[in-house]
Parts: sequence; structure tokens; C-alpha cells
Amino acid sequence: MIASTPEFFREFPSVSLDSDKLQTPCLLLDEGKLRANVKAMKTHLEHLDVVFRPHLKTAKSIDVARIAMTTPQGPAMVSTLREAEYFGRNGVLDLIYGVGITPNKLPRVAAIRTEGIDLAIILDSLEQADAIATYVSRFNDPLPVFIEVDADGHRSGVNPHDSSTLIAIGKHLLSNGAELRGVVLHAGESYALSNPTDIVAAAEAERIAAVTAAQTLRTAGLPCPIVSVGSTPTARYAKDLSGVTEVRAGVFMFGDLYQAGVGTVAVNEIALTVLSSVIGHQRSKGWILIDAGWMAMSRDRGTAKQKIDQGYGIVCDLNGQPYADLILVDANQEHGVVALRKGSSASLPELPVGARVRILPNHACATAAQYDSYHVLNSSNEIRTVWPRINGW
Repeated sequence: MIASTPEFFREFPSVSLDSDKLQTPCLLLDEGKLRANVKAMKTHLEHLDVVFRPHLKTAKSIDVARIAMTTPQGPAMVSTLREAEYFGRNGVLDLIYGVGITPNKLPRVAAIRTEGIDLAIILDSLEQADAIATYVSRFNDPLPVFIEVDADGHRSGVNPHDSSTLIAIGKHLLSNGAELRGVVLHAGESYALSNPTDIVAAAEAERIAAVTAAQTLRTAGLPCPIVSVGSTPTARYAKDLSGVTEVRAGVFMFGDLYQAGVGTVAVNEIALTVLSSVIGHQRSKGWILIDAGWMAMSRDRGTAKQKIDQGYGIVCDLNGQPYADLILVDANQEHGVVALRKGSSASLPELPVGARVRILPNHACATAAQYDSYHVLNSSNEIRTVWPRINGW
């Protein structure tokens, strides 16, 4: 159940981050940075003449979605049927469910579609296409389907050069009354890159894979009106999207330390932080203890594989400015251990019990998933409102 807005937010036009009324840990969202990140992506993609379909799996909030989408009705992509239901009830009508479909989910898809929501699904096998044939026969609904194509061997999808499988799936869908809407690709391997030249190359490889698959379908007389690609790195660095009709991206709106390591966002552009309180010290060890452990930050340690290991997050002051070399070095369920990086010559800041700090997260999706709302910051770093968000599947 989504928590209601706390009463004190109705009493004050804004709330300072050190207010005794503000409980920690809580999730902060800098609205100005969010809007700037969205504007930059939209401007970039407009120049490439493609439709923007934001992925809402990180946002999980209609308030964020309305900033990210190009219209209140979409288009958008979701990663759970819970999201599809939630955004659909809030007027988002053009959605793709971006996880390979299973038969047991199809009745729920049908229920969503009966509400007037144009929810499309993805698949990459004849086995899934058989399930769609049963669905179409049962519900008399020409379900829109995308064939997922493998951009780079990262995860799922049909090989773009496997023309026989692509054509067989497409024909099976059409012969059973489904609507073949196009192909979708996700260049997941781009998240392991950090050199801009390499990411540009990954974006081009993604484009070529998409266009190749689309051409295979069209040559076989099959429709492929939408050619959809998407990942934050390739969306950010793509220079040519000829043959592509739409681009999807999501985490770029918020940014995180992993994306900073990839190079798609600067640290000072990260819009999401966790507000935490100092609860103690272990001065002989050089530790400051806070009330944000892995339940508040998530266990994601993705930056450990990058050039700079950020621990569980970078520690900042209440204005969002990082303290020199201060990171969350360890985390238990509800306790975080703050210390200087190994080898640092910086001084540990004096932060008494009750002092507040902000933590920049490694992975915005995983950190945000721990919370049911965003505490939204204005330009003065004060909380001006609360935006509910959802979780679950």
C-alpha cells in the first residue's frame, strides 16, 4: 500500500533536510536535476529523428513519468505488470511490457487491455508464440507482440541473423490472429563499457542488429512498423539511428554512480540520494555509523567492477556536495559504515550523532526499490512535496 503524504508536508511549504520531523532513511529526488537529465535526452533523440519511449522501471511514479514522457498517454515501457496496471490507471495508454511473456501472465495482460490500455508484450520463441495463439483464440484480442532480438549476446532475444526463426515466429503470430508490431532490442553489454568510442560502437551495433532483423521480416512479407532499441548508454551516445523508429531508456533520468562510471552522467547530475542520520562512531577505526544500511541502499556493488569502487555510495553534505574521499564502505541490514577511502589523506568530517548526510547510490533502480515515495527537493535543497511510487510485480 502506498503511504499517504505525511501531515507536516501539508503544514509547511517546504521542509529542511535537518528537520526533526523528517524520518530517516528516506529517498530524495532533486527535481531540477531530474528535469535537466530528461531534457538533455529528449533533445538528443529529437535530433536523431526517433520517438522516445521512456522506460519507467526505475521511476515507478506517475509524477516522474509525466516529466519523462512526451505525452500524458505515453509511449512508455514497463518491467512489471504491476507497473502496467498502475500507469494505465493513471492515463498512460501506450505501453510495452518489457519482460519475455509466460502463459500464466496472459490473463492479467488481458485484464489490463480490457481497460483500454494498449499493452504490448515481447517474446523470442515459438513456444511463447503458441501461448499467444491460445490467448488470441480465448480472448478474441489481436494482441500486439514484439519479437525480442539479441543485440549483443547480453541476455535474451533471437539472433538478428537467424532469419528462419524470426520468420517462423512472425508467421505463427500472424496466422493465429496476433498483431506483429515490430522488434525490440536492448544493448545490455553497453553497461560494461566506459570509453565513449566503445559506447558509440555499441550503439551502432545495436542499430545494425535492429535494422537487419526488421529487414528480414519485411522481406518475408511480414509487418515491422516499429523498430525499438534502448539502453541508457547507447541512447546517450548514439550518433546515427537510421532505420530505428524509437528509443527506450530509463535510469538516465536519475543517474547513479554506476552510470557515472560508464560515463553517461556526471556525479553532480545524479538526481537521487538517500538521506541518513549519524547514529554513532567508532573513532579508533575511523568509522561513522549511519542508519542507512543495505535495506536503504540495496546490496548492489556494481561499481566494484569499475575503475573506481564507490563502496555502497558516496557520502555528501545536505547540499549534495560530496565530502572528500568519504564513502559508505560497508553495510549491514540497518547500519551503514562511513569511512575514508583506503589511502586517502583527507580528514574525517566531524559529524555528531543526529547529523544528516546524503548518499549517492550505486544503482538507482535497486536503491529506489526500497522506498514507497520520493521526497522531492527544490532548488534550495528543501523538500517541497512527496511523490508516491510503487513496488512489486
